[in-house]
Amino acid sequence: MKRWITDVINQPKRIAIPILTHPGIEMIEKTVLDAVTDGKVHAEAIIALSGRFPSAASTVIMDLTVEAEAFGCAINFSTDEVPTVSRRLVSSFDEVQRLSVPSLSAGRIPQYLLANQLTVAAITNKPVFGGCIGPYSLAGRLFDMTEIMMAIYTEPDTIHLLLEKCTQFLTEYCRALKIAGVNGVIIAEPAAGLLSDDDCRQYSSVYVKQIIDALQDDSFSIILHNCGNTGQCTQAMLYIGAHGYHFGNVMNMVDALKTCPPDVLVMGNLDPVGVFKMSTPEQIKESVVKLLEQTAGYKNFVISSGCDVPPNTSLKNVEAFYEALQYC
Repeated sequence: MKRWITDVINQPKRIAIPILTHPGIEMIEKTVLDAVTDGKVHAEAIIALSGRFPSAASTVIMDLTVEAEAFGCAINFSTDEVPTVSRRLVSSFDEVQRLSVPSLSAGRIPQYLLANQLTVAAITNKPVFGGCIGPYSLAGRLFDMTEIMMAIYTEPDTIHLLLEKCTQFLTEYCRALKIAGVNGVIIAEPAAGLLSDDDCRQYSSVYVKQIIDALQDDSFSIILHNCGNTGQCTQAMLYIGAHGYHFGNVMNMVDALKTCPPDVLVMGNLDPVGVFKMSTPEQIKESVVKLLEQTAGYKNFVISSGCDVPPNTSLKNVEAFYEALQYC
């Protein structure tokens, strides 16, 4: 992976790696519910996308409920929308202290491991990135996002204990993904984008770095996704030492590229709803060309969606995204 990243940076051709699975689900005439509960369907969707579009790497669904469900959260499912956590699981230090770190057989974790295994077996001509939620974002789903934003100041010991348990589980989950054969993991930590740089470092980056220190090496790359960051916590993101950083559409990509080291991938950040889903193909091409022109001086830039492209995004829009690459 380190060699692949170096090759990406050194080649003159611009590449794209959108976070894109839902159009693949629709291509194989399945529902979101099918894909998030059945690893075979999930893999079929990724494989179908890989066969149709020239993404430089394949990515799994960005489902931020899988790990929370493994801990015991109740999940709301619907046929054609991404799942959501229905209510908080813990609310006090004593409850966090009693909270067990789940095994990798809990909830839908086995189906997601299966999806990654099947995808890796089928896609051998490009990297495959697994995915997981970040420690702070997971803790926020277990404790409630509004409550954790207050609790980091009023009861920090409770939150640090919860983060330790989340990190322990996520490390083992990512280790299992690595064993399954994926070439890396995209860690989605959107909730950390709500924090200041100091708080992001203390309550997110320190814990993400533990995962990186345990697993990242020359053959396994971790990409940190933080779609909430507007620039205030970029330094905290860089503290972790990931092989790549993925930014959401609220971030100025040129500012991000100026801040990030030139030897890591910097990815983003077309609006997944406003551009990919709501724009016309012509507008998408204009957006792609504009972003590539703005970032032309940075060889480590990889154009992507700012987050997971949502369900019911037109395949014509996806085609327009890739077609626009030929102009730059």
